[in-house]
Amino acid sequence: MTGTDSLQPWTIELGELDRKMGVVVLEQSAERVVATMPVEGNTQSFGLLHGGASMAFGEALGSWAAVIHASTLGKTAVGLDVSGTHHRGARSGLVTGTATALHLGRTTTSHDVVLTDDDGNRLCTVRITNLIIDKR
Repeated sequence: MTGTDSLQPWTIELGELDRKMGVVVLEQSAERVVATMPVEGNTQSFGLLHGGASMAFGEALGSWAAVIHASTLGKTAVGLDVSGTHHRGARSGLVTGTATALHLGRTTTSHDVVLTDDDGNRLCTVRITNLIIDKR
């Protein structure tokens, strides 16, 4: 690997949890990551989309965007803070998540992640801050 290779943007690689949740990445950049996740297989005992699944999905999108940004600096990113607000439930269909950069700095990144249902209704808003660190 040459010095310039390390500055190429990282390409999203799904982790085991992402695959189990059925995540499909549609768009990826530091400024914006878009992906889908089915409600089916990600529900709680009352048949609604599990809040934890929403948070895990939102955190993944924001973290991926942060790592893409960090990779262009020759670094990586780790989660520092994540919070979310659940607005409504879903029982079926696809959830679309869109992570949008609020801040892309040299030491931190912040992203808003909006999760919507098939009709465009907002299900959840996730806010995530990541710390830019040296690669190990």
